[in-house]
Parts: sequence; C-alpha cells; structure tokens
Amino acid sequence: MFHFIKSLMPREEKFFDLFEAQAAKAEEAAQSLRKVLDGGKTIADNCALLSRQEEEADHISYEVMQAIRRAFITPFDRSDIKALSASLDDAIDQMNKTAKVVMLYGVKEFEPNMRAMADRVIMLAKLTSEALPLLRNVGQNSSKLHTLTGEITKIEEQSDQLNDEGLRALFLGRARKDPLAFVIGSELYDHLEKVCDRFEDVAHVMSDIVIEHA
Repeated sequence: MFHFIKSLMPREEKFFDLFEAQAAKAEEAAQSLRKVLDGGKTIADNCALLSRQEEEADHISYEVMQAIRRAFITPFDRSDIKALSASLDDAIDQMNKTAKVVMLYGVKEFEPNMRAMADRVIMLAKLTSEALPLLRNVGQNSSKLHTLTGEITKIEEQSDQLNDEGLRALFLGRARKDPLAFVIGSELYDHLEKVCDRFEDVAHVMSDIVIEHA
C-alpha cells in the first residue's frame, strides 16, 4: 500500500525539473530584454515576446506551488522551494515591467549603462542556469555552488555601480534639457536594478540550501 501511495506523489526530481525550466525561461527573457534595449524597429515585437515569456514563467511557478501542495517529501525545506521559485519568477516579472515602461512612454533610445546592466542580467541568468542543476546533489556540488553564488553577488554589485553612474550621467546630460527624460530613465534603471537584485535573492536561497544540506 505504501508503495502505491508513494507512486502517486510527485517525485522529488519534479522540483529540480521545474527550477531548471524557470531558469531557462529567465535566460530567454534576459535575451529578449537585451534586444529591447538595442532599440530599433523591433522594440515592440521584443517587448511582446518578453511578455509571453513572463506568462510562461508564471505557469511554471504555479506548477512549483502545486507540486509543493501535493508532495509528502520535498528535497529541501518548503520555504526554500517557495523562495527559490518566487525569486526566479520575480526576476522575470521585473524584466517584463522594464519592457512595459518602454512601451508606456514610447522609449526609442537607451542609455549605455542600461544596456550594460542588461548584459549583466544575461550573465546572472546564465550563472543561475548553471547553478540550479547542481542542487540535485548539494553535498557533492557545494564548492561549485559556493563559487557560482559568489559570482552572482559580484555581478549584482557591478549592476549597482552601473545604476548609480547611469543615473548621474542621465541627470547631468539629457535631463538638463528634458526633465521627463530623467523620470523615465530612472524608472527604467530602477527595474533593471531590481532584476539583478532578484537574481541575487536566488543566490542567497541557494547558499542557504547549501549550508543546510551540505
């Protein structure tokens, strides 16, 4: 009877599959965001693509929550699973919010530091995709996970500096003649910074899991 009941439960591997699917979707969204900030005639198309990717990511996040409800046994603490999935989902949400600002205000040109921050978002998404599969065997991969989460933190710190420098350049540049440019630009910078913050949140959760299970 126990084996029959167990066969009806979600396998632990399902959580890892879902985490990795979320990370893959984050990579796709990061690439779309970078294309948005390239400007040009495809801005609207790339914003629309990013919106679809965000919706797809929401479905994966929903599956994670459903799997938590159904599972008797989870690979990690349920709160860690929720935090890991939520921070990944939030990163993609912030990417989509950036695109929404672009469409709302009809932004056509982007500051160099905005594009540099989007490059960092791609780096963060790739590092996250590299790290998440290692959670399948935390003990064996603890050292590598520690290295990758450290790299994520460093890149997030770079994005903070790019944000500060970008805001200053914007204030001393175009905003002198067009105050609205600073309002819109600072909102874009804010969302880009929050994207990077959410990836750092993912790294923090992974670090906590390593400490608890290594």
